[in-house]
Amino acid sequence: MPIVKADRRLRVGIVGLGQIARAAHLDACAKARNVELAAVCDVAADLVDAAHRAWNPKAAYHGYDAMLADPLVEAVIVATADQFHVPLTLRALVAGKHVLLEKPMGVTVEECESLRAAVEASDSVVQIGHMKRFDPGIAYAREFARAEIGDILAVRAWYCDSVYRYTMTDNLQPIPIGSAASARPDADPRSDRQRYLLMTHGCHLIDTARYLGGEIVAVRGRHQHRADAHCWFIETELANGALGHLELTVPVRGDFEEGFRVYGSEGSIVGRVYLPWFHKSSEVECFSTRDRVYRRPLGEDAHTYKLQLEGFADTILDGGPQVGANVEDGIANTRALVAIARSCAGGEWVRLDAVTGGV
Repeated sequence: MPIVKADRRLRVGIVGLGQIARAAHLDACAKARNVELAAVCDVAADLVDAAHRAWNPKAAYHGYDAMLADPLVEAVIVATADQFHVPLTLRALVAGKHVLLEKPMGVTVEECESLRAAVEASDSVVQIGHMKRFDPGIAYAREFARAEIGDILAVRAWYCDSVYRYTMTDNLQPIPIGSAASARPDADPRSDRQRYLLMTHGCHLIDTARYLGGEIVAVRGRHQHRADAHCWFIETELANGALGHLELTVPVRGDFEEGFRVYGSEGSIVGRVYLPWFHKSSEVECFSTRDRVYRRPLGEDAHTYKLQLEGFADTILDGGPQVGANVEDGIANTRALVAIARSCAGGEWVRLDAVTGGV
């Protein structure tokens, strides 16, 4: 069926035209009912030209300040390397733009808190790109947890990337296009693989656990690097008194596995999460002792990048509540990542409110 666009659409510009923009955000802009792709921007002219030809935005820029000065652009998607997230968002706020910021929010606790101060002083909406909150199965599990299962007793969540993962995603994503002119951080983020994997995949794991189970206040983690695989096992203490356990393993010799279990005093939830590139809703079964019935939502539309963009646009255009992850969520997730790294290094419990610095 043809895509039906709303009469009033949020005019969005994308800065950073690497693989996450090509695989997710450009397509999301094209398909979102309430969004129009107003501009693309990158310092690499070849990436700008390729995006302009393929997606036909209203304008194309090689300079970020030029795009921010464009009155047609109302909001910016920041899809660059992690080290540029906060600086580029701060510049967008000065220009009066709203921002959908790729995860993780930032690379240190302090820069995330500086961004919070800037957001509070602005009239702009800043949403962090934890798109799995818009997975229909996960969203249903969240509402069910609030309404049906009573006091949360325990939360388990796991993220196990597969050694075969890129065989899968190479068939699902656009062919990568690199550029020698792309902006890169001073230090290669991938050179420290342990840190890179924790930041890249761990932020998904932490946000899902927090979204379903509640705030994490302390962690105790163990890390092992063996047979070219990194494995983290993390105990968590939640503010609501529940116990938690998180597992991050990259890679497993088998299929990609992501999922969660939530146990409550009046019910339970079990979920299996798919790679987002399949656009397939999580398989979630929710049980309530109230009627002793299992419920399993369908979730026929699970383009999570499109759904998060539509939610972002709804907040701005309609003035409704912010549904996606906000700045406080971004800070909490960064604090948890830093606390896990500190705990794995020292072997002790670490409180999130005591950590500073980065992973």
